[in-house]
Amino acid sequence: MIGRDSEAAQKFIADVMAGRVSRRQLVKRAAALGLSVPAIASMARVNSAFAQGTPAAIGSPVIPVDDSITGDVEIFSWWTSGGEAAALQTLFDNLMLVAPNVHIVNATVAGGAGVNAQAVLQTRLASNDPPDSWQTHIGHELYDRYVTPGYCDPITDLYDSEGWNSVIPQGLIDQVTQDGEKYAIPVGVHRGNGIWYNKQVLQDAGVEIGDTLSLDEFFAAADKVKAKGNAVAWGMGDKEGFPDTQNFENTLLAVLGPDNYAKLFTGDLAWDDASVKEAADTYARILGYMNDDHSALAWPDATANLIAGKYAFNAMGDWAYGEFVKQGVTDKIGWVSAPGTAGSFVLVVDCFTLPKGAPNAAAATAWLKVLGTVGAQAAFNPLKGSIPARTDVPRDGFSEYHQWSMDSFAADTLVPSIAHGEAVPPAAQSAIADATASFVTDLDSDSLVANLVAAAQS
Repeated sequence: MIGRDSEAAQKFIADVMAGRVSRRQLVKRAAALGLSVPAIASMARVNSAFAQGTPAAIGSPVIPVDDSITGDVEIFSWWTSGGEAAALQTLFDNLMLVAPNVHIVNATVAGGAGVNAQAVLQTRLASNDPPDSWQTHIGHELYDRYVTPGYCDPITDLYDSEGWNSVIPQGLIDQVTQDGEKYAIPVGVHRGNGIWYNKQVLQDAGVEIGDTLSLDEFFAAADKVKAKGNAVAWGMGDKEGFPDTQNFENTLLAVLGPDNYAKLFTGDLAWDDASVKEAADTYARILGYMNDDHSALAWPDATANLIAGKYAFNAMGDWAYGEFVKQGVTDKIGWVSAPGTAGSFVLVVDCFTLPKGAPNAAAATAWLKVLGTVGAQAAFNPLKGSIPARTDVPRDGFSEYHQWSMDSFAADTLVPSIAHGEAVPPAAQSAIADATASFVTDLDSDSLVANLVAAAQS
């Protein structure tokens, strides 16, 4: 079992944190203990900050190894793609450093954005059969699906004991808080409004991409790609549904701007406003460049086609970057904000809960503590494509893309995602998903607006 020799694991951790482990030794000793290098390497990166007394050490108490925690701990998520699975493994590895005698049950359910996983989880919760912790998104998805029905216990005491209140942005903390109690620990912050492009495909079509991409610039680039005839201009895989809504919400954001986008959810801007109709018409125009087999492909398939040069552009959250890392092709793929959305950051934040009546409460608590550490977030996010929820994780070791995303997170307007359950309650989210799925097929803007109005009323 990973980390089965707690004494050896403790000595290894001590050597890493003291800087006594060379890169070659790191790989060799990690392999001997059955630990992944990213989980241990993150400690080495954090070590220099601790030694210098920089903010990375603040609010980061060392979690002692606890041999008394035993038994199975079932962790439920939808992270099954190559990059996602590799990132999840680093979290498991970090848990094993703290609780070497537990057995991790990796309960994953495939399906982008948790489309399938949420259905399975709801059935289990209704049957009083919870896993020890599950993945969800902050905001309405957390509140309406799990907190309000009484499926979660608060973890406010962990925020106090682990120092999280001072190192996680208040805006994120607010999105996991209900009636003064905190119910989840964010582990990574994804940027939902990104667009990826194959550098060679665009070069062959004579297209240059700057620091930002307006809607007009996108259409001009797409026309050049289409005229070249070597690739699909707008690649999409919407078999799982959520990309339809995600790409529409990005178009809404581009046409309305972040202030009016936010007013849709407060009732200060009607869903049948002329600007929403303009966004629908714009989205229809974008979809005119789409691949014919989109409905047969899941998002990782579309990502793979982008890598292969079959697509020029693919709009997807930055979990796609994890696939580029896994495939070793980060130098071949460029990125920019989704057309017209520069200056905004669409939040898609993954977090984990403590269920009421957790089968193994001690192991579940240890898991949550680990997720909130500098080391775990430093190991997880470079592979996942996200950035840490903690503000004190050292930036060294993160890619150029991550640095760009961190800068955007710090400076740009933060807006909630419809597709990922943060902006609207589940009933409205489902209705909007149905509306956008139909729209991708019929491109009927009037019908989409009418369906959005009905969804808002739900």
